[in-house]
Amino acid sequence: MQKIDLCGKTVFISGSAGFIGSNLVLKLLKTQSPVHIVSIDNMNDYYDVNIKKWRLSKIDKCISKCPESTHTFIKGDISNKETINQIFSTYNPTVVVNFAAQAGVRYSIANPDTYIQSNIIGFYNILEACRHSYDNGRTGVEHLIYASSSSVYGSNKKVPYSTDDKVDNPVSLYAATKKSNELMAHSYSKLYNIPSTGLRFFMVYGPAGRPDMAYFDFTNKLLKGETIQIFNYGNCKRDFTYIDDIVEGVMRVMQGAPERKNGEDGLPLPPYAIYNIGNSNPENLLNFITILQEELVRAKILLDDYDFESHKELVAMQPGDVPVTYADTTPLENDYGFKPDTPLRTGLRKFAEWYKKFYL
Repeated sequence: MQKIDLCGKTVFISGSAGFIGSNLVLKLLKTQSPVHIVSIDNMNDYYDVNIKKWRLSKIDKCISKCPESTHTFIKGDISNKETINQIFSTYNPTVVVNFAAQAGVRYSIANPDTYIQSNIIGFYNILEACRHSYDNGRTGVEHLIYASSSSVYGSNKKVPYSTDDKVDNPVSLYAATKKSNELMAHSYSKLYNIPSTGLRFFMVYGPAGRPDMAYFDFTNKLLKGETIQIFNYGNCKRDFTYIDDIVEGVMRVMQGAPERKNGEDGLPLPPYAIYNIGNSNPENLLNFITILQEELVRAKILLDDYDFESHKELVAMQPGDVPVTYADTTPLENDYGFKPDTPLRTGLRKFAEWYKKFYL
């Protein structure tokens, strides 16, 4: 593994108004000094743009307390090749983190074009820019980190999910695009010796998260007195991973790139790696809902006598969904000494407290 000191480096982060991207920017500003961050987000309206603006405002407040560091935000789209090339030629990033993507399994069924544009063409543009960062003998990009997803495991029956498992059977276009990202990164790592690491995230949740995620969507509906649908009649398990654990894992991976080596034939071996980042403790969906409702009552978002049972509907499995997600994080533990461990109740309590301040 090649150690990378982030202090004094220029880091390019795509998707910086997103849930994970914005929290990563904050973590870098708070722990690495000086650090120079260049970021991009298209600020699309897939979900409430006010949440994205709130995240960026948190970054602005943080940067004001970090006089030695800089943050340059660019409103733009990674699917625009000219925009990406201009960023790389102007700022010459050392570390690249690609978190810009169209997320969501169900949304990909109704809106497939968006996934090809962002997840395939956008990522291709990032890879090409990394490739040409070495032109004319320049040092170029030392490490490319990109978001994959637990969705790539598809209908795998074996649990916990291991990065050694075959993932050739995606059950949604979203999953297929993320698997494609891994394949594309591998080919560029092999052809151009680009150190790259893909991170398969498992059910990320927490304050200011994505409103399309179950915990957020359920909260919105319960507050409005609407019915929440519980898929597969509640017989689902999810490996919920708190946002701070995700960001800590990303930070550690950023600072340890796959090492460039030559094989027996004298040609470069691809400096390429994949890791799961998950809590390794799948929770039953009904138990998750019980904890969520308890924390919503505790935060006084819902009344003590709220009739939860009348607002629940058990329904069949949704197309593209899987019954269980469960991460084997042994490689992450072995290589980076880190294992996510935030209890679900702790994370949902912090979400509920944020939700009350933001909405009520």
